[in-house]
Amino acid sequence: MSKKTSAYLNAIANDNSLPIEQAALDLWLKDLQNPLRWGVRPLLQFIFAMLLHIIWFFKRLPLPQFSAHKHLQKLICWFCSHFVSREANLLILRHYATESNILNFLAANSPGSPANPVNLYPKSIADMQHASFVDHDQELFRLFAELGSWHHPEQPLKPTELSWQQWQPIDMSSFQLTEKRTQWLDFESAHALFMCLFCLLLTREEYRDAINGFNLDQSIAKRIADLIGDNTLTEMAYNKYPHYLVGPWNLGQRFLMHGFFTEHLYAYLEQRRQRQEQ
Repeated sequence: MSKKTSAYLNAIANDNSLPIEQAALDLWLKDLQNPLRWGVRPLLQFIFAMLLHIIWFFKRLPLPQFSAHKHLQKLICWFCSHFVSREANLLILRHYATESNILNFLAANSPGSPANPVNLYPKSIADMQHASFVDHDQELFRLFAELGSWHHPEQPLKPTELSWQQWQPIDMSSFQLTEKRTQWLDFESAHALFMCLFCLLLTREEYRDAINGFNLDQSIAKRIADLIGDNTLTEMAYNKYPHYLVGPWNLGQRFLMHGFFTEHLYAYLEQRRQRQEQ
């Protein structure tokens, strides 16, 4: 961090109390110093939060439902490749990998019949047209349905019993991004623009499910905590209580904290995997 960086940012640049990979921390700290985050983002979030609630209201009316997944994917990928900063794009690509790894670890080590693994590991913006934002949510719901009711194991698994078969460590050099001069938008400002598009181009049930899927973070943490014997993992989950369905209020913060949750839990599990290999 530079000497001109604030005292607080210098502090969190050296705080690893919660596990996080240095690459993710560096990207986030750079994104935090994007001037647009502090100047433009509050205005964007205010305007688009109002628009989001208007779209949400009309989607809840007893009208014919429609969705346009392909158009949604193309618009998001086009916008990312032209206007979203390199740091934000890398954080988005990392999120696919962190969550896929966590879900695959859970599937591989859960008692009973294993669920089919999640295979969403895009390496570029173009890949995200296929590793769909929609599939990202639907794969989570599929996995939980296939795992079924959770039977809390009497004893956690021994380190040698843990399966890492589907685990894919994140290699930052594998991500392929072409930078453009127009790519200046920070992570949170980009999400403020995306959230209205999602609400419009998904059916009301798809969108409602997507914004409530964050609340499964607590369930994921609890299940993995049971498997490895560390009950502190549930403290990483900001989004909780999946049986309580919510609307789009405070969506930006809940979305961001979901991203932090997967980064923290991925880093924690990756550290355990590396210790086991050694």
